[in-house]
Order: sequence, then C-alpha cells, then structure tokens
Amino acid sequence: MRISCEILIAGGGVAGLSAACTFAAAGFETLCVDPIPPITDVLQKGADLRSTAFLLPSVELLSESGLWDVLSPHAAPLSTMRILDAGGEAGVVREQADFLAADLSLPAFGYNLPNTLLREKMLSFLAKLPNFQLLAPNSVGKITPRSTGALVQLSSGDQVSAKLVIAADGRNSPLREQLGIKTKTWRYGQKAIVFNTSHTEPHQNVSTEIHRSGGPFTLVPLEDPYKSAVVWMERGPRAAELFAMDDAAFNTALTARACGSLGAIEIISKRALWPIIAQRAERLNGPRTALLAEAAHVIPPIGAQGLNMSLADLRHLKTLVIEARNSGQDIGAPALLQKYHRARWPDMAARIAGVDLLNRTSMAGTPFLKDLRRTGLKYLHGIKPLRNELMKRGLGAK
Repeated sequence: MRISCEILIAGGGVAGLSAACTFAAAGFETLCVDPIPPITDVLQKGADLRSTAFLLPSVELLSESGLWDVLSPHAAPLSTMRILDAGGEAGVVREQADFLAADLSLPAFGYNLPNTLLREKMLSFLAKLPNFQLLAPNSVGKITPRSTGALVQLSSGDQVSAKLVIAADGRNSPLREQLGIKTKTWRYGQKAIVFNTSHTEPHQNVSTEIHRSGGPFTLVPLEDPYKSAVVWMERGPRAAELFAMDDAAFNTALTARACGSLGAIEIISKRALWPIIAQRAERLNGPRTALLAEAAHVIPPIGAQGLNMSLADLRHLKTLVIEARNSGQDIGAPALLQKYHRARWPDMAARIAGVDLLNRTSMAGTPFLKDLRRTGLKYLHGIKPLRNELMKRGLGAK
C-alpha cells in the first residue's frame, strides 16, 4: 500500500513523538513509524524507567503545540540545581553549590516527567489530531530520495511518500547509516543504572547531583515530593556489580552513595542498565532527511542536556519548515536542510565537548583531581555573574 504524507518521522521515543506533536499540531500531514508497540503493550512488558527533564526553552516549544497543557499537571518543577562534592575519603559532602532559578527571576529551570507517562500522554494527544498517523510496531527500511520527495519502504511492506523524513531512530540510526553519514564516538567505560526511589525527606523540587568518583549520581524530583528518579553512573565493572545485587544490598549501597541528601532512601522500581557514550554525527542533513535527537548526538546524562539539545534541534527545524510552507517552498529542499545543519551543528558540538569535560571530571578518582574538582566548583559557584551566566548557558540561552 502507498501512503502519502508531508513529514515522516522514524522513531517514536520522546524526541520522535515531540516532533510528531510539533508538526502535526502545526497542520502538517505527519506519520510516525515506530518499532515499539503501543503503550499498553509496553506497560505489560516493562516500561522505560527513565525520566525526562524539560528545560524552559523546551517547555516553550511544547506549549506552542498545546502538548504542555496535557503534561504540566504531572510535572515536577526543578527550582534548584544542587551539586555536591563528596570526594573526600569518608564520602561525606564537603562542598555544596546551589544554582537557583529564582536568581534568574524564573519559577524553575524546567520540569521532570517519567518517560512512560510522557509516551502515554503524547500518544493520547496525537490520537486527537486528524492529520497524524502512527504505524507501530513497524520500522523504516530503504529510503529513495527524489527531487520532489522521498519514497520509504516499511517493514510491513507498505511504502511511504514524504516531502521530509526526520530520523529520530536512535544512536544506532538505520537511516543515518543508510545515508552514509559518519559519526565520531567517545567511550568512557561507564554505565548508568536507572531506577526510581522513595525517601523520607521531601525533595523540595531540588535536583541533586553528587560527585565522588566513577561518574555523577543524580536524584531528579518526581511529582510525588517523596519520590525521585535516579541516574547512577559508575565505571562498567562497578555498575555491573551494583546491578546484580539484591534489593537489600543495593539499598545499602544506595544509601551510602546518596550521602544522606534525602534521608532514608530505597529503590521502588526495577533497575535498567545503560551504556554511556558520547557521539556526534558529521552532519545533520541528508537527501530529504534531517537528523534529530540521538541519531544526531548522544551525550552522558548530565545537566539535562541530551533531550533538550534534541528539542533545540526540533525548534530550529520547525521554524525553517513553517517558513518554507508559508512561502510556498519545498519543506525538504537541500538548501533548507543545509541551513538546519549550519544552525545546529556548532552548538551541538560545543555542548558535547562541554558535557564530555564534565563527565571526565566527575569520574576523577585520585585525591588531587577530586580536590581540583572541588576547587573548580567552589570558584564557579562563588562568583555571581559567572554563576548566572552558567545557568543561562545550561538553559540554552546565548
């Protein structure tokens, strides 16, 4: 069967569905092809345990489509970003730096939501839009770019004709590979253990990042003030050891690693293990195709930069595509896609380099490097103009 649309999105993760909401709400005939089955089936088989923090520029983008109205009742505000250095021998906190949204006259830096809830709410939002179609489970096969559009073969045997194809199909993007777009990859020998916790003290909308060695340990507020999502990064062998522990042993290790920041703390979900890499595509455009999210870039989960970089990609692409439509131009033209690449690649590369440096600093294991990290944190936080500029940069302001 031949299916026609204006925009085909490969991948139905948070970034792919955000793109679908953005373009469908803007009036484009939008099709999303996703190998993951519908949300009800996902829940039966075990859901994505991660959460996503949307920084304010991303919230603004989601608000334009009306999606944020659906998500906001379930979102935990992030009013403070707290960094703790616990690099001493006893593992106690020896330096605390609080970055306050109020210092920038903001109510919060952003808002955090569980990925499973995000997928459910996004699909519900999209189901009400007559110009959107989801094909799942299904996957994108061969793409044949042409001067007037692209023909895309699906695993179901159907063929899609689209003006623009968005590759949001992950770090191992089959579309990116098919187009011959190379990547540069950094490996750290780290893995992240992802899970949810309960704690006896309220999080007070504070996102807490604790540095010791092996990588950051981050507690991100959930809607319930006594629950948080955790990303615990460690070198591979230690992460595998922690992942294999029973809950009792794991809770003991968890309590020690949390440094008492939220009182008594324990795991309340299954655990997932994710490899940590950084990756950068050499370009973000191909014939009739724009790379988005992890197809374009992967970074360690530090400072909520990953998904928010993806939505910055989306914000730029949306502007270019709407401008082209409004002026009667081709929304998948080579010049438009080249302009997208030029707009996003420098910022993407700079942020990857910055997060790479932060991650390597957080992995520091020697006393000298730990002390250097502590001194750097104290200096950066102690000078107000510098502190405020760092906060603005973290939000994506220039």
